[in-house]
Amino acid sequence: MHAEAAAARKRPVNLTLNEALVAQARAYTDNLSATMESLLAQYVATQQNEQRQRQQRADACADGWNAVHAQIGSYADEHTTL
Repeated sequence: MHAEAAAARKRPVNLTLNEALVAQARAYTDNLSATMESLLAQYVATQQNEQRQRQQRADACADGWNAVHAQIGSYADEHTTL
């Protein structure tokens, strides 16, 4: 976990979790809140990374299309009425 996230202000939230799953998790951790915060931080980081990768792929696609358009133009250019 990043130092800034660890130092961030904490606030209570309500979650609805499977009771049996919580009981099983308590066998592995004494601090369920810290465990959940760590897992949530990992989830957020993963989602941000995936979003960044999708944006990079979209940017690469647009760059490729723009290169094709710059090289050969557009089919519509031959049929414009302007």
